[in-house]
Parts: sequence; C-alpha cells; structure tokens
Amino acid sequence: MKVLLLLLLSPLQGVGASTRQEDFRFCGERNQTENSSVIYKHSPANISIENTAQALIIKSPFLPSRRNSYHQSSLPPTLGRYRFCIYWFKHNRTLRLAYGKQSFLLGWDPDSSITRERDSWKTGRTKIFNVSYVFKGQKNTSLDSASEYFFPASLEIMPVGEQDIEGQLAALDRLLAQAPALGATAQRSLRHELGALERMLAQVELKGQNQTFGKAALRATVLRVSTTQAPQHLAFASPREEGREVQGFTVDLPSSLFVTAKEEEVVEHRVLLVDVNSQAMFQDENSSHVLGDKVVGISLVDTVVANLSDPVVLTFYHNQLPRNVTLLCVFWQEDSTAASSGNWDSYGCTTVEGDRQTYCRCNHLTYFAVLMVSSPEITYIHRDYLSIITYIGCLISALASICTIFFLYFRSKQRDQIMSMHIHMNLLGAIFLLDFTFLISEHLAASSSNAACIAGGLFLHFSLLSCLTWMGIEGYNLYRLVIEVFNAYHDHLLLKLCLVGWGLPFCCVMLIFLSNWTNYGPFSIPVYESIGGKSTSATICWITSPLIHNVINLGLFSLVFLFNSVMLGAMVREILRQNKKGHKLKHVLALCGLSILLGIPWALVFFSFTSGSFRLVSLYIFTIINSLQGFLIFLWYWTMVLQAKKSSNSQSSSDSMKLQPNSSHSHPG
Repeated sequence: MKVLLLLLLSPLQGVGASTRQEDFRFCGERNQTENSSVIYKHSPANISIENTAQALIIKSPFLPSRRNSYHQSSLPPTLGRYRFCIYWFKHNRTLRLAYGKQSFLLGWDPDSSITRERDSWKTGRTKIFNVSYVFKGQKNTSLDSASEYFFPASLEIMPVGEQDIEGQLAALDRLLAQAPALGATAQRSLRHELGALERMLAQVELKGQNQTFGKAALRATVLRVSTTQAPQHLAFASPREEGREVQGFTVDLPSSLFVTAKEEEVVEHRVLLVDVNSQAMFQDENSSHVLGDKVVGISLVDTVVANLSDPVVLTFYHNQLPRNVTLLCVFWQEDSTAASSGNWDSYGCTTVEGDRQTYCRCNHLTYFAVLMVSSPEITYIHRDYLSIITYIGCLISALASICTIFFLYFRSKQRDQIMSMHIHMNLLGAIFLLDFTFLISEHLAASSSNAACIAGGLFLHFSLLSCLTWMGIEGYNLYRLVIEVFNAYHDHLLLKLCLVGWGLPFCCVMLIFLSNWTNYGPFSIPVYESIGGKSTSATICWITSPLIHNVINLGLFSLVFLFNSVMLGAMVREILRQNKKGHKLKHVLALCGLSILLGIPWALVFFSFTSGSFRLVSLYIFTIINSLQGFLIFLWYWTMVLQAKKSSNSQSSSDSMKLQPNSSHSHPG
C-alpha cells in the first residue's frame, strides 16, 4: 500500500516549454528503466525517433552530414517516466531535446561524437507513450504508442542548400541586368526578393567558417561567429574588383556587436554581407548618385542592431575623384508609402574622406553606400537664393519680352528698320519660350507622367537652341548694318532667317529625340546641404545625356559667342573711329544693349567650371543677368526711345542711327 501511494504521489518528470515557434516538434513519454543515452545521427531524407532501453535514437536531415558520426549524451540517471520533446528551429539551425528538466543541443558537440555505431543500442526496444507531433503551420497530431516513428522532411523545414542560394542570386542578377531603372513598386518587389535571399542565407549549410556566394552584380557572404568564445571584433575584406570605380571594401565589426546580440541557446551568430553592384533597387526621389553603384548590406541574423557604442567601420576603396565632388556615407531607409520607395539618410553615420578611400563609421547595421554630391561649395542657402532669383527673373523676363514684342511691332515704321525690329521680336519670342518652359519644367518633372517630362525636356532644349540661334542672327544683322558697305537688299531675307532661327533648333532636337527618346526626361542636379549632412537634388525635364549637352549646347554657344564677340568688337571700332563728341552716353547704352542682344553675358557659364568664391560670384552674376535678359532688353529699348526723343531736334548721323532699335528720329531700331 505504501509503495502504491508513493507511485501515485510521484510526479511525472516534466519538460520545459520552448519560447520560440519551432518548425517541427515531436513529444512523447519514455519509461527509463536503466541508465541510457540520447544518440543523434544525420539521416539523408527522413526524421526518425527510435526508443530502446539503452538509448533514445534520433535521426534527421537537418544538421550538416558527418559521415559515420554519432553524437551521444548521457540522460539523467534517475529512473522513471520522462516527458521529452524534440524541437527543430530552422531559423538558427538548432535541434534541441528537452528531456525532463534537462536540455540537449544535438549535433553540435564534437567531443561527444563516436566513430562507429553500437548495435547494442538496437536491442530491447520499448514503446513511447502519449506521442504527438506537429509541423509548423499545421495542427498538432496524436499517434499511437510505438517504439519507432518516421516522418518525411518537407521542403519548408529543410535547411537551405548552396544550390538554393546560387539560384536566388542568379534570378536577382538577371532582374538587375534587365531593369537598370525601376519605379517605386518594382524596387520594393526587388528588395522583397533580396529579403528572401537574406532569410535563405541565415539558414544555408556552410562548408566552412565563412562562405561567399554569387558573382557579377550581386554577391553574398556569410560569416560564422561562435558563441562559445569571448566576443572579438570581426574583419572582412571583399575581393578586389579591377576596372570599377569602387575596387573593393572592408568591414570591421566591433566585439560589442556580439555582446549585444548574445542570446541563450544560440550556437552561433551569423553575419550577412550583401555586395550589390547596382543602384537599381535603391533609387530615391532625388535620383542620388551612388559611388560606383556600390551598395553594401550588413546584418546580424535575427538581431536588430542600433545605437552601438563602438561604430561599425566600412571602408570603400575607389578612384581619385574630382575636386568638386563630396562623398557622404548614407544608409537606406525604407518608406512604406506607395508614392516613395525609400530614401538615403546619413543619421548615425560619419564620413572620413581620403584620396582613394572613404571611411564610413555607423552605429547600426543596414544597407550602406557612399553618395557623390557635386558642387560642395554651393550650400543649400546659396542654392535657395539662386533658385529664387532665377524664378523671379524668368517670370519678369517673360512678361517684359511679351510687352517689348508688342511695342516693337506697333512702333516700327521705316522699311530699313523693319528687318531689325523683326529680328529683335523673334529673339524676344525665343527668350519668352525659354523662360516659360524653364518655369514649368520642375513641375513636369514632379508629375507622374514620363511622357509629359520628355515633351517638356524636348521643348526646353528647343527654346534654348532657338535663343542661341537668334542671338547669332542678331550678330549677323549687326554685320549687315555696320560692316557691309552697300547693305544690299536680299529677297525674302526675313523668311530665310526664320527658317534658320526656328528650323535649325527644331531639326536638331527631333534628330536627338528620334535617335533615342530617352535622351530627354527627368534630370537631377545634386546639391549638398551642410546642415544635417544630407543631399538633395533639383529635378527638371531636360537632356539626360551629358555628352549631348556638352557637344550641342556648349558647342553652339561657343560658336555664337565667338562670332558675336567679333561683331561687337567691330561696332566698338566703328564708334572709336567716328569719335563724336556728346554721344558718349548713347554709345555706352547702345553697347550695353547690343551685348545683351548678342548674349555676351552668357559667357559667364564658362566660369562655373572654376571653384571657390570666384565661382559663386560668377554664378550669381550669370543668374541675375541671364534670367532677366528679356527685362534688360525692355529697359534698353525704352532708354533708347527716351534718348531719341531728347535728340529729335538735332539731325543724327546715319551711323549713329544704326545703333538705335527703331527709326532715325524717335523710334530706335
């Protein structure tokens, strides 16, 4: 009776509960009648649990295969009935046995391995009672008592193999090659696939301590860090990439990172390094330019790392950069809104620049890059001032151009001055179109219509070329008035000039558009903001090819500037030759007006290639004069009208009248 009472009061040996959601669980009760052990063996396909009097034998395909390797651990010596559970956690590749109140990690202790199987373990099979099992996402299932159980290992709970990683990398590589520029939705989809790759890397079976996968545009490296040793800093250097703007990078992870990430029952930490040689899935609204298109992702599996006391140091090795380029270490910040894919931010990162290397020190882990920010001398304050001047100047210039066109049209009377009037009117029309298209260009770039931005860029380029062409025609008209001896009459000269002034730019932009319609579209101008260390860009609809801009625009302007400078020099020579007294003010005003008509102040654009304070001053002068070109012509015209009225009682020489914008008496020509 006493024995029966003790049996009734004797509690069943308990089993600890798991704090994580397991991918596979098998539970049962085992009656231990003698000292016994747990044995783990790698199996290629199935999960099996076998019970004998001497051992609980577990076989699975989860952990790396060790041929002829068996792992044995002694079970508690106290005899009696034990509740046990076998847990498989795919996320950290952990197979754990909870036996009573003890816990065993299976397959990770090399000291307990034995080299040959003992057949004695297979004798004396005994049943397991109260059996149940469950796979992740399925219902718990009870089974009848038996001494051996078999379960097929589904793909969902199987470890990831090297071929799985290579397949995912190849798929992402193809997507990056096919789509160099993606919208916000496509970028998020591609980064979702990148997240799937990271989850696979967290579970992949490695052949050694570290392993690198992939090539071309996308590479991934997995670094294993043991938790059994004292935390140490971890360094990694990427392979050298010759012929690229960024030849490689190094990563130095502080030891404090692994102290912060230490968790119970974690056999190893895994550091994931993703090397992306494409900016396709990391494009922000400002179209920021990443140095060498190199984006490096660093993460610690199952751990969010932020606010580190010791920074992570990421060093980029690159070519020598121009003086007007500033580098800024940034990280990618996701944006959950539908309108935006994300943005680059520099919070928590500091930048240390060298001649051929840049050091990024950040207190967190994510995807990092180095932004190339041009024009570091122009801070956001000057950018805002220049923008305000430009917008106000273009608006005033456009209105003044329209007014001057009407005045010129109604005040032109003499036949020999009609030609000059019409040339002035066409130039002012081109200036009006340039001002108008520039004012709406940024709004078109901000719209969602790519076709509208292409059309806006094409029309803005047409307006600029028309402006330059009509400035050249103004120089030709000056040649006719001053240098031609007889000033011969040409049939349909105005029609021919209009065909050149409007037809040449039209043909030019159409050839560029038809050769490749992507030559026009959104164009971003990055500007450095010293406050906060951020980079922003002004996006307009313009020419997307720098080569076309340099050859066509700068080339045409250089020719026009050279020709018009010669014509202006001839005019100065003619004034000095006449050497008339009492006409100095009129001559000065005439030369100033002619300089604006001929586009001479546009030459200040060449000083934008300089640096320092001189460049800043030249940009301010260029912006003020050229954004107000239509208004300055308006002022010059009415000044000449007033001068002509004052001298209407005296007879002016024919040469002096050629300097006026209208008639020889009261209407300048």
